[in-house]
Amino acid sequence: MSARLPSNPKLFFDKGTIHIEDSKLIQIPGTKYDDRTKNLRSYGLYYSEIIEYLEKSDLDFVDNVPDFIPSPTFQTRGLELRDYQQHAIQNWEKSSRRGCVILPTGAGKTAVGIQAIQKVNASTIIVVPTIDLMEQWSANLSKYLSTNNQNQQGIPIGKLGGGEDNLQAITVATYDSAYLRAPSIGNQFKLIVFDEVHHLPAPGYRSIGEQFIAPYRLGLTATIEREDELHELIPYLAGGVVFRLGSQELSDQKHLAEYTIDRIQVALTAEEQKEYDTNNTKFLTNLRRLGFSAPSMHNLKRLIMMSNRNNIAREALLARNKANEIALNSSAKIDELQKILRQNKDTKTIIFTQNNKMVYDLSGRFLIPHITYKTIKEERQDVLEGFKSGRYNVVVTSKVLDEGVDVPDAELGIIMSGTGSGRELIQRLGRILRPKQDGRKARLVELISKHTRETNISAKRITSLKRNSSANVGSK
Repeated sequence: MSARLPSNPKLFFDKGTIHIEDSKLIQIPGTKYDDRTKNLRSYGLYYSEIIEYLEKSDLDFVDNVPDFIPSPTFQTRGLELRDYQQHAIQNWEKSSRRGCVILPTGAGKTAVGIQAIQKVNASTIIVVPTIDLMEQWSANLSKYLSTNNQNQQGIPIGKLGGGEDNLQAITVATYDSAYLRAPSIGNQFKLIVFDEVHHLPAPGYRSIGEQFIAPYRLGLTATIEREDELHELIPYLAGGVVFRLGSQELSDQKHLAEYTIDRIQVALTAEEQKEYDTNNTKFLTNLRRLGFSAPSMHNLKRLIMMSNRNNIAREALLARNKANEIALNSSAKIDELQKILRQNKDTKTIIFTQNNKMVYDLSGRFLIPHITYKTIKEERQDVLEGFKSGRYNVVVTSKVLDEGVDVPDAELGIIMSGTGSGRELIQRLGRILRPKQDGRKARLVELISKHTRETNISAKRITSLKRNSSANVGSK
């Protein structure tokens, strides 16, 4: 039991932590004794629990933690939520305004976030992975939020990232900037929205969730799972899943386009197959020599770590990479791609690859514009605008369009190569799922090299897609 205090505990925000002075309490949720200061300390994340505990304990205390940025009263304008978006907000509110909403790309996650901001009506920071998303959120917030102040020309939106350093009652920050600034601004926002929340558990970024005191938290993503299993940290950082709806049900309801996924298997040439088998056998043999039972994500990470000091591990890694390069970039895939493009010459098409080398090769071979992480902003905008206007019907890209870029509507997606990640497939599928004016179906085509590990990789991501596309949590 905790005894009453001879003096009132005083709470302060100190570099992303809550510092509690003059406390003789033996236990306060989430706190640890700090030998340096002889007081209690906790992550900002536990602010609400600490306050709730102190209030229920009928204790007098001084709370100097919050320094929330003054906020006007927000109201939405021109924002009409679909029924599932309304259900998502309702479920989030029932969960004490804390939790994650999972919706496919194109299903309106941003609208859910804006409605949540209006519901809380207090200082809010939105954390996003890219500069492009920071600009998109800023534009949408200005478009759909207003105040009762007739003299105010729109809501000023703060930005942190890409050279911007401007705090406002509503601020959009990149994960990198939020990570750097959390120790100093973690007590200034009542709501924190994590867009693409699957980034949050990464080492470093997770400290954003820990250092901000925001009692209200909303995570948004198309798929929350991570291959490294770190998604298990998300309920601790942002709250559990309160609403989840898959692409299949949204397609059935006509909110997203109906779609098909075709897997086309192509054969390596005899020379390619021989070289593939040689390298793959060497990879597997060296794995066994190192005591690894089978290829796996965990074993691959161990292999990479060992490769700096172990010749067998280094040879295994090089052989694996060579085998993958042969399978992912086979000549038969190029021939099949040419056939598909010829048959769909008037169809808006995005070609996805695993690496930039293939992007540049395809761009040069077929004379089509490309976008990679090296593409400067002005050139990328020109390509996307050209794609939107019909100046270009085909664009080839690597991972840069998987998330964080507003991509114009496309009808056909062609996957030349990819990982076994279900998230990657879901994001690429999302690029073609916006409803078509004439009701046409979207089509995603996977090109797979037969008799290689690529067949297993494809099966893995398709299994994950099926699990997520039919998922339905809390929609009623």
